[in-house]
Amino acid sequence: MIEHERTGPLDLLTWSFSRVAMWAPFFIVLIILYEVIMRYFFAAATLWVNEMSLWIAGGIYLSAGLYAMQQRSHIRIFIIYDMAPLWMRRVFDVLSTLCVSIFAFAVIWGGFGEAKAKFLRWETFGTAFDPPLPATIKPLILTMMLFLALQAMSNLVRDWPSVAWARKLFDIFVAVLVIGLALLAAYNLFIVPPEGIAVPLKWKISIGVFLMIAVFLVGFGLFKDFNKTPSPHVELDEGEEELANLKQLNIPDEILSGNPPKPNE
Repeated sequence: MIEHERTGPLDLLTWSFSRVAMWAPFFIVLIILYEVIMRYFFAAATLWVNEMSLWIAGGIYLSAGLYAMQQRSHIRIFIIYDMAPLWMRRVFDVLSTLCVSIFAFAVIWGGFGEAKAKFLRWETFGTAFDPPLPATIKPLILTMMLFLALQAMSNLVRDWPSVAWARKLFDIFVAVLVIGLALLAAYNLFIVPPEGIAVPLKWKISIGVFLMIAVFLVGFGLFKDFNKTPSPHVELDEGEEELANLKQLNIPDEILSGNPPKPNE
């Protein structure tokens, strides 16, 4: 697969955190290997490996969906889409983006109260290791749903391709939204925390660092790609994609066509 280009603040944010998540499965393998060694060679099983692997795997699953949306690699059915004219394809794109956005809004609307309550009381898993899975995963689900809807809108704006002013206006909207939400979260965590909040200080600091990185990436992406016009995205089937990869290697067309020149030519 040829990785789709990243342009604008949202693509850079999605791509950066997805790159970190790509290394997380390797960490899960390491801690499970550690558990196997400790359990069967030293008869000293751990209390934390199982819950830690579940915790990390949940974050991987959520970030993978967002990355798949940015890369346009999610499952889609093309049997009708490919036969439709261009204007109808655009209608289909708008409708699919609208469906994603409505679904994301419904999930956030219905789950916000529960996620907020679990986070404020810092609800834990209730095991011997007792990690704060409910307090972290539930808000993360809603956060990813928000960015999933924004990423779908970003793809729509970039893939038509749209006029430059529409893309720039959307990028400014995303930057203002992300920075505004980050400042609101920082205000509620550090300046005027809600009554009865039980989030430990080390987690407040970790969340604060995460928010600072997100604000930096969004600001940098907006500045770097503000005047960059992304190339339109064209869907390729597997054969065309493989041929495009081979052509990047500068292999002569005679070789690719299966008719190599004779030695005397």
